[in-house]
Amino acid sequence: MKTISQLAELVEGSVVIGNKETEITGIEHDSRKAGKGTLFVCIPGLHVDGHKFIPQAVAAGAAAILTTREEVDVPAGVAVLRVTDLQAALDTIVPFFHDYPARSMRVIGITGTNGKTTTSYITRAILRAAGYKVGLIGTIQIMMEDEVYPIHNTTPDVVELQHTLATMRDKGMDYVVMEVSSHALDQNRVAGIEFDTAVFTNLTQDHLDYHKTLENYMLAKAKLFELVSQAGVKDGKTAVVNIDDAAGKTMLEHAACQQLTYAIGQPADLRATDVDVLASGANFTLNHAALGQMALKLHITGIFNVYNVMSAVGAALAEHIKPEIIEKVLCGFTSVPGRFELVKAGQDFSIIVDYAHTPDGVENVLRTAREIAKKKIIAVFGCGGDRDRTKRPIMGRIAAELADVVIATSDNPRSEDPEFILSEVEAGVREKIGTKQHEKITDRREAIFRAVELAETDDIVIILGKGHEDYQILKDETIHFDDKEVAREAVAARKEEK
Repeated sequence: MKTISQLAELVEGSVVIGNKETEITGIEHDSRKAGKGTLFVCIPGLHVDGHKFIPQAVAAGAAAILTTREEVDVPAGVAVLRVTDLQAALDTIVPFFHDYPARSMRVIGITGTNGKTTTSYITRAILRAAGYKVGLIGTIQIMMEDEVYPIHNTTPDVVELQHTLATMRDKGMDYVVMEVSSHALDQNRVAGIEFDTAVFTNLTQDHLDYHKTLENYMLAKAKLFELVSQAGVKDGKTAVVNIDDAAGKTMLEHAACQQLTYAIGQPADLRATDVDVLASGANFTLNHAALGQMALKLHITGIFNVYNVMSAVGAALAEHIKPEIIEKVLCGFTSVPGRFELVKAGQDFSIIVDYAHTPDGVENVLRTAREIAKKKIIAVFGCGGDRDRTKRPIMGRIAAELADVVIATSDNPRSEDPEFILSEVEAGVREKIGTKQHEKITDRREAIFRAVELAETDDIVIILGKGHEDYQILKDETIHFDDKEVAREAVAARKEEK
């Protein structure tokens, strides 16, 4: 527990109004989470002003308010901590309040456009097999050993993230494996975290609506390697970098620590050779000084998953995990929710659901499907609203080039008109579609039903964009929507018709 004056001492120019010895039991920016002794953070957002919720926070027991405003109406007995820069203040006081939880655990940060989730799950599995208690913070969920918690951003904001890390520390986690987004690095949501191993998977076009240029996007990712290079209370800092990706060079330039490179196409510390991608998995040999030549037969397929495996193995080697443990886990690993996930509902064709929502991701998944396809590939995909518009025609062009049947549909249209989004996707589809079948079906459920209706024996229906997500974000509401559930319903309906 800290006093408000202790927090104020950390922030230059801060002022405490009221009782300077007010004890703070927690820090929250959501009044619904406030409790006795809470410091309530008043964030003046674009749509909702946190100051409006001071009465609710105080009614719930909040003892103090954090604000940038000169005048704040608070009840008697409630202290006010006024600062000039709210975000900078939070970046400083929140990790301090929780006694810097990341210093008590080994923290592995994974960044890159694609592959973060699969890499994190494989890394978690290896560490657990080695006998460690592991926390996971990822796109799909937060996990503390086998306990599962929901997550709303790939990397939560500093208030939520530090609270989560403190909980993990208190529950005895030895390791935290964390997906680290470019937004989080650019916005410093990872403030106060001492990383031990940083992993770079790849860099392809995404989030240009936010970063504006690929260069900015790359430099945001590189911040993770600056962070892992900083001196801290722990030893043994390592950068694990894919040097087959052109951006790998930049990551290494920003990593002033031990470096471990991996690749397929060129010499590296960790290299995959004799790669054979099959419908049932992937076979290859891993070459590394500590591993020797490790022959692997995986139950996950695709060249992208060979890279994901190397990412995870690189992290495991950086953390000195024994080769025999690594090998055992890799040979038994099967899948990650929503990542090239098979939907089995008794049909005589394949249905695959994947989270791919970038040009590179879509290309990787469709090329893998093409390698294992016996007959047609029917691709269902769309592009999210209020996001990078430039990738829409690119994704349409890739889908038309690699699939036999293209069904363009909605994918979280948000505030945009779904028809307008699809018109931009179709501009790319028309460039490559030729004589192939192409349909535009705005309703995603209808699109999936149509794909299943068209499928014949040994075809592959591949549903892209949402993967593990179980919702659809529309203009004025968020509805339940799970591609896997809908695919099963479509198969069941098809059987009934027959």
